[in-house]
Amino acid sequence: MLGGPAEIARSRSAQVGQQLLDVLTSDPIDQATAEALSDAAIERELAQFEARERERLGIVEKKAEHWFDANPQKFTRDQREKTTLLIGGLTVAQDYLVAAAFDGLGYTVEALQVPDNEALRVGKEFGNRGQCNPTYFTVGNLVLTLMKLRDEKGLTPEEIVDRYVFLTAGSCGPCRFGTYVTEYRKALRDAGFDGFRVMLFQQQGGLKQATGEAAGLELNPKFFAGMLKSLMVGDILNAIGYRLRPYEVEAGSTDKALYEARELVATALRQQKSIIPALFRARRVLSRVKVDRTQAKPKVSIIGEFWAMTTEGDGNYKLQRFLEQEGAEVDVQLVTAWLLYNIWQHRWDTKRRMTLRQDDSDPKSGLAGKNIQKKLVTLTVAEVLLRSVFKALSLMTGLNGYKLPDMEEIATISHQYYDNHLRGGEGHMEVGKLIQTAKKKKAHMVISVKPFGCMPSSGVSDGIQSLISNKYPEAIFTAIETTGDGAVNVQSRVQMDLFKARQAAASEYERTLGELGIDHEQLKGWLAALPALRYPAHQVAGTAANAAHALAKLRQQPLSRVASRVASWLAF
Repeated sequence: MLGGPAEIARSRSAQVGQQLLDVLTSDPIDQATAEALSDAAIERELAQFEARERERLGIVEKKAEHWFDANPQKFTRDQREKTTLLIGGLTVAQDYLVAAAFDGLGYTVEALQVPDNEALRVGKEFGNRGQCNPTYFTVGNLVLTLMKLRDEKGLTPEEIVDRYVFLTAGSCGPCRFGTYVTEYRKALRDAGFDGFRVMLFQQQGGLKQATGEAAGLELNPKFFAGMLKSLMVGDILNAIGYRLRPYEVEAGSTDKALYEARELVATALRQQKSIIPALFRARRVLSRVKVDRTQAKPKVSIIGEFWAMTTEGDGNYKLQRFLEQEGAEVDVQLVTAWLLYNIWQHRWDTKRRMTLRQDDSDPKSGLAGKNIQKKLVTLTVAEVLLRSVFKALSLMTGLNGYKLPDMEEIATISHQYYDNHLRGGEGHMEVGKLIQTAKKKKAHMVISVKPFGCMPSSGVSDGIQSLISNKYPEAIFTAIETTGDGAVNVQSRVQMDLFKARQAAASEYERTLGELGIDHEQLKGWLAALPALRYPAHQVAGTAANAAHALAKLRQQPLSRVASRVASWLAF
């Protein structure tokens, strides 16, 4: 008796082989026989024989059903009336203003709270193991919000899934940021909110329908204009706050003024009115803050992974406020700069792809069939408009003298240390920012903050930045990782380097006063006559020393009393 299917198949192959031998040694082959002995015919007969034997022996293979992450229900225009958009992921000011702008467009919007350690706990409970900090914080924050809707407001999971949609940022590349939407789905499903809709704005590519179609969102010019205005004004208010708060005479006055200014802009956005009058009123509110910029405070620049350096809560141990409490002035990276970085990426990639011959049929030109010049012109115009609008909004609000980073310069100075082709996270920008800060004396200290295990950022800060620090020994560089716990250890490390930065700031200030022949009390009296929003132009790292340089420049020119007052404004 024959054995298994394999042995049966071998026996049948031997029979077919013997038939072939008999035919080859007999009379000439006719057409029908030749066709019967073709490879295709033999394979077909063997397959049929195998199928009959499998059926006879009861060997039946089940068709594989591959896993599929089903998309939840769609968000359509008909659902807009009863649907609330949840947004979050940036600073408090930006989330609040974006919510106001969308509210003015007819959407019902709620901004999520800043993720805290409770959100981290929930994220770890329902998320996969081995994720980076931002995943746990952001996923946990969303799940925690939905749990509160269920437990405190009495909504059922079905009602929550039907009435709420989450809109946030996404990305791609060598980073777990690109898998956030999968983590959202997994955690939401395990927490009892299966089918909840999450939509991502990608770092490249616009709105992606990650968990359902976004037909409920009208992606028209008003939508994007409202979002961009909100992001830029949020950046401007944040930057002004970091300029004022360290030097405020009355504790809490800056935050109070910022809250009032934010409400003025948000009201204009909700009412679909021009924000220009609101910005001028906000400027007057912020100008009333009393400051003393003769305090020689160390300036600390925060760079690193995007979310870790942007969040203002437990995700980075409230690093910005901690530094201010320790007597430092904080220089943050604006979201607008991140937009410029994306424009630079597209332009840089296009210029290199247009010369790739092996990828296109035309051996003389890459990107065959594409209007390359049109794309490059479009990107250039987009950058010019972005910078122009930001500058105009800054002047209206009172953020004078602020310069957005030159992305081409940062790419050039960092390329030999971190190739511009490498992407993920902030890419080469971390390296470029540290070099720029050291060479141009933009800050006394640089902190690179990133989540534990962040692949792009950790490789930069723990590897390449050590080379940069050796090349520029005057730079005080601190790389810290966040895990949700360990705040004391991180803050202790920051304090040690901040002590050196504080000494550097004091020494710089005293040296500047001596070189310029300016008395501290004289400088203090001159600054007291100026509005709080007048910020000294950059000469060295410290703000107090820069103020002394501004006064020295003014004293070099003999002017009338009226002209002197005007020059005092222009000197800043």
